Amino acid sequence: MTHHHDDSHHHESHVVGYGSFTFVWLGLLALTGVTVAIAGIDFGKWTIPAALFIATIKTGLVLNIFMHLKYEQRIFKVFVGVSAVTLLIFFVLTFFDYGFH
Repeated sequence: MTHHHDDSHHHESHVVGYGSFTFVWLGLLALTGVTVAIAGIDFGKWTIPAALFIATIKTGLVLNIFMHLKYEQRIFKVFVGVSAVTLLIFFVLTFFDYGFH
């Protein structure tokens, strides 16, 4: 059996420097601190949406930098997007149910 090299499936290795990792890690720590501060302040009905917004930013940083998603093929990004939309639907349905309980 002969294997042919197909350049359309070529996966290039991307190296992210320690400086970038450190910067993103410090950003994640800062955002975690903001989340904790928000939890201690009464913003009324905006406390949970603000915390979820910050969590979304942190998730994007982890996916793109630490998990190298920004260097992946488009189809893989689509699968991650579909799973994120599915999770969002579960969150919306949960909070909708919680709001009327």
